[in-house]
Amino acid sequence: MTGAEPSDYGVMLTTAPSRDEAQSIARLLIEEKLAACVQLLPIESFYTWQDKTQNDAEILLLIKTRTALFDAAVARISQVHSYTVPEIVAMPFAAGFQGYFEWIGQVTAGPG
Repeated sequence: MTGAEPSDYGVMLTTAPSRDEAQSIARLLIEEKLAACVQLLPIESFYTWQDKTQNDAEILLLIKTRTALFDAAVARISQVHSYTVPEIVAMPFAAGFQGYFEWIGQVTAGPG
């Protein structure tokens, strides 16, 4: 994994309306090697939807992967997500432990 930069790896965020759906998305991403690790966190979200302020309990998914897989993961999440307009965003890492990045590269799809 020599020559890999921290920005070759990153984190994606999405939310799900239930733990069951979040677990389903997490398993799918891991099994399809689109992610190395997915963490689930209960959160409370406030947002505007259809001109109304909404407040819902959701599950936040923190998805660790390679930046080269961002587009494929966005496409896959959007295919299975129950929301009409799911939050799916991604950010490359600026710094981190090289050993962790190497592990991400080893367990995800594609070269690296």
